[in-house]
Amino acid sequence: MKRYINPYSFLILMAAFISACKVSKDVATPKAELPANFRNAANTSDTSSIADIQWKSFFTDATLQKLIDSAIAKNYDMQIAVKNIEASQLLFKQVKWNYVPELNLNVTANTNRPSNNSITGLSIAQYNIGTKHVEDYNANLGLTWEADIWGKIRNQSRSALASYLQTAEAKKLLQTNIVASVSQGYYNLLMLDDQLAIAQKNVKLNDSTLRIIRLQFDAGQATLLAVQQAEAQRLSAAQLIPGFEQNIAIQENAIKILTGSLPDRVERTVRLEEVAIPENLSAGVPSAVVSRRPDVKSAELALTIANANVGIAQANMYPSLTITGTGGLNTFKASNWFTIPASLFGTVAGAVAQPLLQHRQLKTQYKVALVDREKTVLQFRQSVLNAVGEVSDALVKIEKLKTQQGIIADRVSTLQKATSNANLLFKNGQATYLEVITAQSNVLQSELDLATVKNARLNAVSDLYRSVGGGWK
Repeated sequence: MKRYINPYSFLILMAAFISACKVSKDVATPKAELPANFRNAANTSDTSSIADIQWKSFFTDATLQKLIDSAIAKNYDMQIAVKNIEASQLLFKQVKWNYVPELNLNVTANTNRPSNNSITGLSIAQYNIGTKHVEDYNANLGLTWEADIWGKIRNQSRSALASYLQTAEAKKLLQTNIVASVSQGYYNLLMLDDQLAIAQKNVKLNDSTLRIIRLQFDAGQATLLAVQQAEAQRLSAAQLIPGFEQNIAIQENAIKILTGSLPDRVERTVRLEEVAIPENLSAGVPSAVVSRRPDVKSAELALTIANANVGIAQANMYPSLTITGTGGLNTFKASNWFTIPASLFGTVAGAVAQPLLQHRQLKTQYKVALVDREKTVLQFRQSVLNAVGEVSDALVKIEKLKTQQGIIADRVSTLQKATSNANLLFKNGQATYLEVITAQSNVLQSELDLATVKNARLNAVSDLYRSVGGGWK
């Protein structure tokens, strides 16, 4: 006895059997070419990293912590990043419903008065149903389901998940940049405060020198040229003050905008010389940076999206299997519409669609997806290379700026002593006014340089913390 096989059941079983088929092969995340240690790393045996330190433990200044807290909470770019995460999460949840069949409710009622000379009109007259109108009342549920034979829906889900994770990494990256930017802006503000105080102190010193030279000029012991030279030196120091005051206001405005506030004064309770620079900063090993840096993780997720896009583009070239079913109530009289089971009806259909004329276009889209995937691999490698380079740059800056600061500090100390000696000798008539002016000019520039170099060291430390992936914890 032969057993009858329902063709629609066969289609469904076949779809379930081959739904796990995969038409494209993923490209694995490439192994980046990484050195064993960063260039200029002081301790190559230490695998720990400052990236593991929470930013509140790394930046211990209470005023700076308050500014960073405000920036993370109120910065508009951060708020936009949060909204991007919310939107991406909604899209990811929606893609999950692609596996669920589409179900529609249809309710229709219509009437038609056919021509007496039409087939329908002649049929009505022949059966003598008592009316020349043809009525139709229909209420049904229609179901449509596309079998995920080639993994198109699965790849859509993978792409949506990776896009969602990318937005999360984008928020982390933005936070690391904000932490670094606020800290560097704060240190720059302290430097400008210090340089303003240096300029004001130097103006007072020049005032004292100018007063003595004028007294000597009145007594006939100095020339008018000496007075003019001393006045020019005083004005040279005085012109720095409005420039520093301008830069302070601009820097304060920039910090306030970063923190999501209107431009205003920024409170600070410490001076630049009171800020301690941490020693023995460990960057860890290069391989760990790949997993910590949000931009590198985002580039890795981009490869997942590119793999999914290749799978989707290739699946579009293959046949699609669609199962449809409709069931409900149908009648030609409203009074019999909900008569059960007489008004019940149902249909099931399966369709296989193969693109023909669009094949060239779909094939081009597939090839473009392959090229995009190759570009994504290159971008991932470039992001790793940039990360290693940024860490190495920060390390060499910290090392060399420390040496520079020591040299300039010794120069400042020497010049401060020289200025004191020049003033004493000048008052006793054993030094010329030019020697005093030169000494004052040299100490001014050296003290300004010392503040600049210390600020550069602090910025390099912040840059190292950011470049190793710290700041988002």
